[in-house]
Amino acid sequence: MSKTQLFDLDGKIAFVSGASRGIGEAIAKLLAQQGAHVIVSSRKIDGCQQVADAIIADGGQATAIACHIGEMEQINAVFAQIREQFGRLDILVNNAATNPQFCNVLDTDLSAFQKTVDVNIRGYFFMSVEAGKLMREGGGGSIINVASINGVSPGVFQGIYSVTKAAVINMTKVFAKECAPFGIRCNALLPGLTDTKFASALVKNDAILNMALQQIPLKRVAAPSEMAGAVLYLASEASSYTTGVALNVDGGFLS
Repeated sequence: MSKTQLFDLDGKIAFVSGASRGIGEAIAKLLAQQGAHVIVSSRKIDGCQQVADAIIADGGQATAIACHIGEMEQINAVFAQIREQFGRLDILVNNAATNPQFCNVLDTDLSAFQKTVDVNIRGYFFMSVEAGKLMREGGGGSIINVASINGVSPGVFQGIYSVTKAAVINMTKVFAKECAPFGIRCNALLPGLTDTKFASALVKNDAILNMALQQIPLKRVAAPSEMAGAVLYLASEASSYTTGVALNVDGGFLS
């Protein structure tokens, strides 16, 4: 009895945003281990290059390309480069996100609001549009949006971030419905509390952490690598009939 090839990504081109650390880095490394050529991207090229170098040192294929998804010009430029360099895209993981404010919703700052919307909604949307055009030309693909449990159950003092993540969940369903005729699937990952620099305000504060752990049946914080397996499933043929799904990977928080 042979091993399954369901999770084999040989020959696939994958783009992972926010891949210089945390969940994005774990996703990029796992997709590469499964055979994909991974375009490692975030705002700063140095961090991307380090991850790409680590993938290559491990026998994988990777290319580092900087892109700030909050800037439309950079989105357009990165897809022009993907089209020229690779000619196709099979997998897009929208993982880069921002959460610049931790305060009562009544104290929301306009610039923080705008930045969060520009990255978490507009960025995800137009990354998906550009990736979808390439995937339509290539006969299909998989878009995975990293949303958050906050999109279902808003996080305390994370008002606009939670609002944008709810939008990402609905956006996922929009793309799933409208892109299905082109062989493009679109799904969302909803991570729970994960030990990353992004979540350090929560993880490093003992009072907040203890309160959070009381609501998590598994009674612990996730490691970034524990998010990557779900993304591999959604990126691969293992999920060929799965689209429009919001997959909770949250230790049971939303259950």
